[in-house]
Amino acid sequence: MTISVVVADDQALVRGGFVVMVRAAPDMKVVGEAANGAQAVALARQHRPDVVLMDIRMPVLDGIEATRAVTTDPGTAGARVLMLTTFDLDDYVYRALRAGASGFLLKDTAPEEMLAAIRVLAAGDALLAPSITRRLIREFADRPEPGAYTSPTLLHPLSEREREVLVEVAGGWSNSEIGERLHISAATAKTHVSRLLMKLDAHDRAQLVMIAYETGLVTPG
Repeated sequence: MTISVVVADDQALVRGGFVVMVRAAPDMKVVGEAANGAQAVALARQHRPDVVLMDIRMPVLDGIEATRAVTTDPGTAGARVLMLTTFDLDDYVYRALRAGASGFLLKDTAPEEMLAAIRVLAAGDALLAPSITRRLIREFADRPEPGAYTSPTLLHPLSEREREVLVEVAGGWSNSEIGERLHISAATAKTHVSRLLMKLDAHDRAQLVMIAYETGLVTPG
C-alpha cells in the first residue's frame, strides 16, 4: 500500500526538501504541498492523506490549529499528523498533542528516521517512544493549559486491568514491554490498548497518554 502524504511548511526550501525525501521512498507519495495551515487543512480535506507532515509555526493558521481542524473533522480524522518543530520539546509540543497530533520530530531528524516515523503513523501507531514520552511527561504533564483537565469520570468504564495498562501506556512502554511488566502476552496487551482506544474515544496512544495525565490517573514523578 502506498502511503499518501501532505507536506506543510511555510519555508519553501524546507518544504521542498521534505517533498523530495518522501517522493524518493518507494512506498510513499506526496499528494499536496501547503505553505500555511489553512492550505494544509484544505489539502487534507481534498486528498484525505494517511499522514500530514505539519510545521508548528506557520502563517494564516498555525500548525496546532490546523492539526485540530484535521483531527476533529470526520472527513479527515483518519489522517495522522506528524508535527515538525525546530526546537526540542518547545512550548508548542504539549498543545500539539492535545490538538490531536500523533507524534512529533525535530526538523533536523535524519531522513531515514523521518520516513520510518511516517510509516509508524500510517500503520496507526503514535510516534511516542518511551524516551520521548518520559521527557514529555517531565516537561509538560505538570503544567497543562488552564481548564485542560479531563474529568476522572471518563475512566469509569475501564476495568482494573485496563487502568493498569493505561498507566503503562502513559509510561511510554510498548505492547511487548507492557506484557512483560504485567505478566501478560504482547497480544493481550495489544487487545487491552485497542479497547482503551475505543472506550476513551482516543485515536492513538498519544491521546491515551494525555488522558492518563489529565484525568489524574498518573501524575508527574
